[in-house]
Amino acid sequence: MVYEQAQEAAVAIRVEDYVPLVKRIAHHMMARMPSHVLVDDLMQAGMIGLLEAAQKYDAGKGASFETYAGIRIRGAIVDEMRRGDWAPRSVHRNARRVSEAIGNVEARLGRDARDGEIAEELQMSLDEYHDILRDSTSTRLYSLEETFEENENQFSLGTEGLDEPAEKVQIDAMRKALAGAIEGLPEREQLVLSLYYEQEMNLKEIGLVLGVSESRISQIHSQAALRLKSKLTGW
Repeated sequence: MVYEQAQEAAVAIRVEDYVPLVKRIAHHMMARMPSHVLVDDLMQAGMIGLLEAAQKYDAGKGASFETYAGIRIRGAIVDEMRRGDWAPRSVHRNARRVSEAIGNVEARLGRDARDGEIAEELQMSLDEYHDILRDSTSTRLYSLEETFEENENQFSLGTEGLDEPAEKVQIDAMRKALAGAIEGLPEREQLVLSLYYEQEMNLKEIGLVLGVSESRISQIHSQAALRLKSKLTGW
């Protein structure tokens, strides 16, 4: 009976009605993509996520289809980005160096590391450090995207297929650790993450709100991600 109800719900969903949702999410995520990546590529991946959502949606879990589809669409785009891995190894290596430098500075000073202090730890100029942040925007730091979306409702993609209670407990603990790490970020970095992930504003719009350039918002976003990576090394 439950299966038949789920099937009826799936039939009632007109996939074509949600193509604008795919387009909106693809354009939103394009802000962190290298310039040679086409939005059409992201939309193709997102359409796969939309189709999967239509097949697997269960109205009995309480979330709307649009909410669930949004998670699936973003997840499919994230998977495609990871498979493509467009950034060279040097970018990944520099991102790890920045994350380690942030951890070292904050452990030594007992407070959030400032841009200049991180650059000094890395023995480079502030401009060179900002260049690394810009490049790291297109690396594989997309687990943030998934985690923010998972925490918005009861559809938890991270726990699908997990039968062991211990694994679910571990995932819940990781999410609590992430939430705590986000609360510990500098206020401006928290605001940028909130506007980007929760309000779904693009980097240009956030720059207008904060009165800084789009490239500066990109730097703040990347630094926040690397700072979180440093705080969550144990996970």
